[in-house]
Amino acid sequence: MNELQLREEICRVGASLYARGYVHASAGNISVRLPDDAGYLITPTDACLGNLDPATLARVGPDGVQRSGARASKTLVLHRTIYAAEPQAHCVIHSHSTHLVALTLSGVWQPDDILPPITPYFVMKVGHVPLIPYHRPGDPAVGLLVAQRIAAMQERGTPLRAVMLDRLGPNVWHGSPAEASAVLEELEETARLYQMTRANPLTDQQIQVLREQFGAAW
Repeated sequence: MNELQLREEICRVGASLYARGYVHASAGNISVRLPDDAGYLITPTDACLGNLDPATLARVGPDGVQRSGARASKTLVLHRTIYAAEPQAHCVIHSHSTHLVALTLSGVWQPDDILPPITPYFVMKVGHVPLIPYHRPGDPAVGLLVAQRIAAMQERGTPLRAVMLDRLGPNVWHGSPAEASAVLEELEETARLYQMTRANPLTDQQIQVLREQFGAAW
């Protein structure tokens, strides 16, 4: 996609997530990495994702300096850190999704995996999601913690697609806004299922079949 198409796609995905309750009020943000390492687009600070204007999205250079648009979201530093740590990431979405935030308040499954692998599509489409300890919104220290998690999982051969910020919400990433949105949706719905059922995880044998048949990175 070119820059104009990416602007439209950010707004389309934002409106879709808002309409279906995955984001609310002015919480959450979306960014994309522009082609040819030309920088980034990111939603403005305190913008409602349900009512974005393609023309006012913040355009940021590769150096992190804003070039145009409304003032960039305060999470820009974290988004840029994720892009630097994961070359395959071309879109990052952050939300305050209800069931995921509730999970951190009531207690996650494990610090390295906030949710157990209870469904095959969670294993295949999302994978491991570690908990990042609480920091105030926009704290630059979070970026280092996320980068360390990404690097550690890359060494294991199981790349991350998401992290969970304690009491704040998930950051998910993928190759496009539509793909990142799908990761967020699967993650939030798995949190809802787990809170409803406290289901047992899939067995090691069942997960191994998902690796062999579908290339699941778990």
